[in-house]
Amino acid sequence: MDRLRALGSDSALRWFAVASLVMNIVIIVTGGLVRLTDSGLGCPTWPQCTPGSYTPHAALGVHGAIEFSNRMLTFVLMIIAALTFIAALLHRSADRGYLRKVGWLTFALGFGIPFQGVIGGITVRTHLNPYVVALHTLDSMVLVALSVWLIRLTWSIGARIVSRRTRALTVITFGLAWLVVCLGTVVTGSGPHAGDVHARRTGLDPAVVAHVHAGAVYLLVAATIGCLVLLRNRAALFLLLLEVAQAIIGFVQYYSNLPIGLVSVHMLGAAGTMALAANLLCSVRLAPRPDPGAESGLRADSGPVSDLPASAGLPKSGRPVPSASRPTHRSGPATATRPAPDRA
Repeated sequence: MDRLRALGSDSALRWFAVASLVMNIVIIVTGGLVRLTDSGLGCPTWPQCTPGSYTPHAALGVHGAIEFSNRMLTFVLMIIAALTFIAALLHRSADRGYLRKVGWLTFALGFGIPFQGVIGGITVRTHLNPYVVALHTLDSMVLVALSVWLIRLTWSIGARIVSRRTRALTVITFGLAWLVVCLGTVVTGSGPHAGDVHARRTGLDPAVVAHVHAGAVYLLVAATIGCLVLLRNRAALFLLLLEVAQAIIGFVQYYSNLPIGLVSVHMLGAAGTMALAANLLCSVRLAPRPDPGAESGLRADSGPVSDLPASAGLPKSGRPVPSASRPTHRSGPATATRPAPDRA
């Protein structure tokens, strides 16, 4: 019973959320290494590695070992996702909205990983079709974004109330980040690192696709600068710094004939870009619709407030309840509520 209570604790849920993010990024990088080392068909069938065996044999060599190791990492990710979902089910909170969000997020993470495994199987059975390989990567990017949202919820990281214009710009920035990542998978599918020497390519001109990808990066950087000017928060700053680093790595790898090491770092940067773009999106929100019966002193862009407000007055196992909904029993003049610090 004590172990179940510990599994459903705030601390366990928080660290499972962090583990989900880390492992989803790790599997993106290791999946890239499978492709970069021409090990995509190291296990030539799926779900078995070879007909009649789930493990590779010596004849498959290092390519079989690399591909099989990446498959095993998927099981590690599934275990973490299952534990995260169980922790969410066991968690107790006074905030039903919080529990509902966490429950759906952990369910989506748990469902997305087997789905990713199925896409991986289709990838092998289609002999590394570049568009299926791209879908395999993009599914992982979705899980990275969901993991970031889960971290912000479980760690009670604040969100700033902003105007509709500012909120729209963060949404556009997040959308451009997705466009950049999608185009990046097309560039990969058109380039030399196919995952196997006999794998088919998209047939598109790699130089043309790379320039289109670069154009999307310029738009993303411009939108991020706009967010930084309007918000002046760390979420926008960290995203901009990573985008600049990614752009430099992208240019260097392009003009140095795509060395494996730089391409791997660029893939890590792509996963990081998606994580930080999701963090930026979650760092702001619109003001709630005013309640005619309640006092409202909120002003857009006035400062950060928490999506999950301060936990004063709640049981240890509970989540915070919005301060505006808590009646005050103090006598004398009302005191202003201090906003939660901006930890975005």
